Amino acid sequence: MLQPDAILPHGVANRGTKSAKSVDALADFGPAVVAALGAIIGTGLYFSLPFEPSGGLIFALFALGTAAAATNRFSPPGRKRLERTAGMIAIILLVASVFMLRAGAHTHAHHGRSPAIESGRAVAVEGWLEAIDRSGSGRQRLLIRLRNDPDTLAPSAIAPSGRQRVRVLGDPGAIGPGDAVMVRAVLAPPRSAAVPGGYDFAFHAGFEDIIATGFAVAPAEPGPALAQDRVERRIARLRAGLSAHIRDRMAPRPGGLAAALLTGDRAHVDPGDVEILRRSGLGHVLAISGMHMALLAGGVFFAVRLALSAATVWARRQDPAVPAAWIALVFALGYLVISGGAIPTQRAFIMTVTVLGAVILRRRALSLHTLALGVVAVLALQPQAVIMPGFQMSFSAAAALIAAARVWQDRRDTSGARGLVGQVRLFLGGLGTTSLVAGTATAGFAAFHFHRIASFGLAGNLLVMPIFSLIVMPAGVLGFVLIPLGLDGLPFAIMEAGLSGMLQLAAMVADWPGAQRLVAAASGPVLALFSTGFVLLLLLRGPSRMTGALVMGLALVIWSLAPQPNLFISETGLILARETSAIQDSETGGAMEAGSGWVVSDRRRSRFAARVFLEARGEGGPAPTRWSANCDAMGCSTPLVGLRLTRLTRLDDWQTDCQRSDLIVSDVDIPGWIEARCEAVVFDPDRLDRTGSQLIRISKGHIRSIRSARPEGQERPWRPL
Repeated sequence: MLQPDAILPHGVANRGTKSAKSVDALADFGPAVVAALGAIIGTGLYFSLPFEPSGGLIFALFALGTAAAATNRFSPPGRKRLERTAGMIAIILLVASVFMLRAGAHTHAHHGRSPAIESGRAVAVEGWLEAIDRSGSGRQRLLIRLRNDPDTLAPSAIAPSGRQRVRVLGDPGAIGPGDAVMVRAVLAPPRSAAVPGGYDFAFHAGFEDIIATGFAVAPAEPGPALAQDRVERRIARLRAGLSAHIRDRMAPRPGGLAAALLTGDRAHVDPGDVEILRRSGLGHVLAISGMHMALLAGGVFFAVRLALSAATVWARRQDPAVPAAWIALVFALGYLVISGGAIPTQRAFIMTVTVLGAVILRRRALSLHTLALGVVAVLALQPQAVIMPGFQMSFSAAAALIAAARVWQDRRDTSGARGLVGQVRLFLGGLGTTSLVAGTATAGFAAFHFHRIASFGLAGNLLVMPIFSLIVMPAGVLGFVLIPLGLDGLPFAIMEAGLSGMLQLAAMVADWPGAQRLVAAASGPVLALFSTGFVLLLLLRGPSRMTGALVMGLALVIWSLAPQPNLFISETGLILARETSAIQDSETGGAMEAGSGWVVSDRRRSRFAARVFLEARGEGGPAPTRWSANCDAMGCSTPLVGLRLTRLTRLDDWQTDCQRSDLIVSDVDIPGWIEARCEAVVFDPDRLDRTGSQLIRISKGHIRSIRSARPEGQERPWRPL
């Protein structure tokens, strides 16, 4: 088996040798870091391709990697730069091919198992209630793990194969998490992205084994007794009981937030508080991720290490950090289980295991090498994480902080850190630097995925994070541990006070003028270019590091100058367009109102899709107005964004409509022979059902580009034809 240490010249690791000077810019590209880059490239390439990678493509990558390794082995003596480059390319290609294969196997294991569902008809769903949360509109959602015994299912129910779930909007009644449940619900397969390039629920639902979503037609009822998943059901009951206990100890607002932080139960968080935290740049505190796991495991580690260090005789003979790391791992595992084990929490746990494992093995805990091992472990278990914002933001922040810490350690002056004032100054300076570095590192990724920037996120973090780090989480963890003893009253009271103060400060920052800025969505290649520049900026040394900054700047320029679509057609036929000037209709005399606002064909249809589209365009202005169109029994027609658009309801006069229109959106299916003879671009229900919503860019009276949510001919496991 090819060993990375055999590929990379040993002398490169010795930065003080003369041979290292010629490759000093690549000093941080160690074997683990290069392997992590290969894992990112392999998984990212798999999920970004418009087609399912064939075995030939994967074999070609592997063959190229092998060829690069051979080039390294047989390179002329003294060609250290060639050896270094060939070794890096070999590792990247070999690891990329392995991880592309892993991503395909993992994807096919989770997708393609959805049963045939009769749309519009209520079916009996039987299983056990796994969790209760809330939708964006505040309605309760039930996550139900289906029974795995088909012989006991009602005839109309879904017959699962393996571990499968259903999520429905409904009233749980007296049913709690862990209990057997039966609910009649109207179901449908998980929906794909409402807007091309937007959040694809069908993609993510597959990896969570959610095979259907819908709404209940009646409150949930107790279901037949179950013998499956006994341990998981007990954990669900325990988690629900702990969440209720925490909420009972506090007022509703801080109680709901405390339950979300400690158990992952976000069903009782006030939606207004969620928006306040996002506007103030503090939305990350709601996700049980690396920060929460680090505060818990780190707090336990340092507390145990301090206690063991007090045993002077023992501490002189043994390293107290090793048992402290083992105990912290146990607490981190317990936190993973109690918090529900969501994917971000699993990712945080893997990173925690990597760091504490380095302590146990007496290696440097916080280094790019350790971080790279965490990346490889996460992508090996969850390849789909590579395109998720949580993965990109958490690891970019961690990498930037490690790089900044290295610079700070090389240049720090501890002479001013003496005394209480010096320690306070050092703490506040470190906190400010941490917030600035992490916020800057994640800003681009956050803007790409969420289309918003918290203008005063640095101020919000400087004001709130000391309270969160020093009061809220330590008190919450202490109260959590003391619940079995009944001594959790005081710690939870302290946590409640800290959360109330947090919300007040966050609300103050959120109310500042311009607290939130909206930005238009960028394409996937722009994010890939930005990410490449970010990696080069962190890993290169010396003047070569500016290459990364230039690449990131280029990505931002392309992002800002990229033309945006000005016409949107939803899957149900809604038309949403931006009108920039009044256009006179020469035949009817009708005209659009002058201005630059958005107009919509129907203010009741596809409101969610319209809102998602406007958010992706970075629009936060007034709601779209109803378009001014000339309508008759056949449909409506109007000049819009330089074209003549027609909305058809009948085909009686299709020849006239095809002659006078540039684009037609029909409520009825149009036969192929008519579409072939029509001069206009046609979107009928059949085409929209196959390809999903459409983004159209129109310039100077011509259609420049059309982008579909489900492009024809691009079959993937989460998007079957």
